Amino acid sequence: MTRAISHNAAQHRFEWTEEGHHCVLDYTLADGVAAFTHTGVPVPVEGRGIAAALVQAGLDTARTLGWRVRPVCSYVDAYIRRHPAEQDLLA
Repeated sequence: MTRAISHNAAQHRFEWTEEGHHCVLDYTLADGVAAFTHTGVPVPVEGRGIAAALVQAGLDTARTLGWRVRPVCSYVDAYIRRHPAEQDLLA
């Protein structure tokens, strides 16, 4: 399923709402390095691939904008390890 994830640059997060539940990928940005700090998907909508979609949207944005990535969040770290094509983004 394709999700229209929004990039809320003002709040440094990627967002998606699923069945009324707000899902996010938070980051900080300094010197061209995006530190992905938190992936939040509420329990009622877990297991639907939302976290993976949020992370992929964040990585795609990083690639487009020329950011390097620091996976502070354990989910993001695991995602990047499982997807070798994304490892070139690592700071």
